[in-house]
Amino acid sequence: MAQGIRRLGTPIAACLGIAAVGLVALAWLIDREAVYRSVEDQLRAASGLDLAFGGDAEVSLFPGTFVTLRNVTLPGGADGAPALSVDEVKTNLRLVPLLMRRFEVADVTLVHPRVIVTHRAEGGSNWTPIVARLVGAMKPGDNSALSFSEIKVEDGTLTYRNDSRHILETVSGADVSLAWPSIARSFAATGQFDWRGTRVDGSLSVNDFLAALGGERSGLKARVTSAPLKFAFDGAIANRTSLMLDGTLTADGASLREALRWSGHDLPGTGGFGRFALKANANAVGSSVALTNVNMEIDGNATEGVLTYASDPRQMLQATLAADTLDITPYIDAVRVLASGAHDWSRQPFDLKSLAATDLDIRLSAARITAGATRFGRTALGANLRNGTLALSVGEAQVFGGILRGSFGLANTDATSKLTTQFQLTDIDLEAFAADLFGNRRLAGRGTLTGLLQASGASPYELTQSLDGTVNLTGHDGALIGFDVAQLLRRLERRPLSGVGEFRSGRTPFTTLNVALKFDHGIASTEDARIEGPAARLTVSGKADVPAREYDLKGVASLLSAPDAPPAFELPFVIQGPWEDPLILPDSDALIRRSPASAPLLNAVRDNRARDAVRSVIERFKGAPKPDAAPAPTPPTANAN
Repeated sequence: MAQGIRRLGTPIAACLGIAAVGLVALAWLIDREAVYRSVEDQLRAASGLDLAFGGDAEVSLFPGTFVTLRNVTLPGGADGAPALSVDEVKTNLRLVPLLMRRFEVADVTLVHPRVIVTHRAEGGSNWTPIVARLVGAMKPGDNSALSFSEIKVEDGTLTYRNDSRHILETVSGADVSLAWPSIARSFAATGQFDWRGTRVDGSLSVNDFLAALGGERSGLKARVTSAPLKFAFDGAIANRTSLMLDGTLTADGASLREALRWSGHDLPGTGGFGRFALKANANAVGSSVALTNVNMEIDGNATEGVLTYASDPRQMLQATLAADTLDITPYIDAVRVLASGAHDWSRQPFDLKSLAATDLDIRLSAARITAGATRFGRTALGANLRNGTLALSVGEAQVFGGILRGSFGLANTDATSKLTTQFQLTDIDLEAFAADLFGNRRLAGRGTLTGLLQASGASPYELTQSLDGTVNLTGHDGALIGFDVAQLLRRLERRPLSGVGEFRSGRTPFTTLNVALKFDHGIASTEDARIEGPAARLTVSGKADVPAREYDLKGVASLLSAPDAPPAFELPFVIQGPWEDPLILPDSDALIRRSPASAPLLNAVRDNRARDAVRSVIERFKGAPKPDAAPAPTPPTANAN
């Protein structure tokens, strides 16, 4: 058997040797200039484009069979620049046709190609006529001018420019393999590229590439994978008057904030917009995308609805979404109005530049919403953002056992922000409201709160300095918790100088509560502040400094013996100091006057003649020394005589 193999190997080796000698001879005999011109003609015929070759070429027929063309360009770029320029175009030749002196390109490699796409104001781009010629030249079948079915791109660069929208994007470091439709109608591309400092893996397949370029409908699959975003589309594509897509879109990532920042859309604040996932039916026409049957999850919040995005002439996002439960705590925590670790207003300037980049029109409804410690029931709200001006409207929100309705407006200028708000809280639980707003449960009952406020400034502190407007609170059938005013007044009525002692305990029931505040450049003045109860009445007047967060109030506490009878006892008091822990002090002069033992003494010391008499009595009581008496005269001395 070994001898048989040797006998068979000898003629095979001889044939290979003859073929090698033939190839060497053929390499010397073939006109390299003819090979070079043939490859040029095939590239022009296959693309239908007026490619310009720099003339610097390398032709190798043995041991490798390839032709390298250098400095290849395609006119059609902006300002006279080429639409396409390639450092080297490497073409491998088919071996069998070469033996029959036919020069057929097997595959093409573009080394460092640079593509420039410039959007035109009237529509389309500089590549629109180029693509039209390319479609005309690509005719799969026996008569096709294409002899190769693979194109490779090494270190490619794509530059997109749109002056009307101030867009300049660059994709670099592209290493892509294109399955060119030479005998079939499908097209596929896989590879990697760099965009905005991130390496991206992508793949694209078109069932009927010619049909898609010619405006007909064709199947399309696309996949994009990067660190901030994973994206997939499975549907159809057509290119009639504009590009159209229709299919299923899915996307997910570890951080929506980072994904949007990577795509050129910054979000305000620093909290929220973390892990996200999206699945929807997508329909795109030109620069507009409509998403239906949307299932979206952001930071664990799941919503359903529809989304529409358009980028011409401005970026515009419209959405109608519904959710069962929402937790918006991460988003409101990003809005810090107080300095970190302090009780002062933050002086950090607002950063609202990102609001001017995109317009929004969002409608949101939810069965339950959590905002920090506050719980909302059924809620319907809308947000509208136009040219940096935000308008938020609350159609209805169940909160504190009542209903919230109102609006919030924020207009952003170059240096300052102007805020306006109007709200109404109807029939709310005052205890829950006080606990959420002030962090304590000092107030109980039911009530209604209305307000109209406006301010302007570059930081929360500046907003408080310019705060203007009114706030009104009315309540009924409640109590002040932690204060038993009636008991305190009864004790002081009997013994005015016994001291107030520990009075911050118990409850003071009331039947009606009325508080009316007027704000003028950050100073809140009490126009009406009254608490009426069965046993006590409180009236308060004065001011509160909002920027300094301090009280300067005076009041009168009245002890009532009967509903229509005059007060049995009245005690003035003051409230001063910081909001977090103010001082509540009774009027000591009124208590002294009330005391039977000390009142005559107080009246006496106010009279000048009585003051000297009282001082004399006090000095005697203290044992003061009497004035020294004059010395007695010395009696005369008798003479000794």
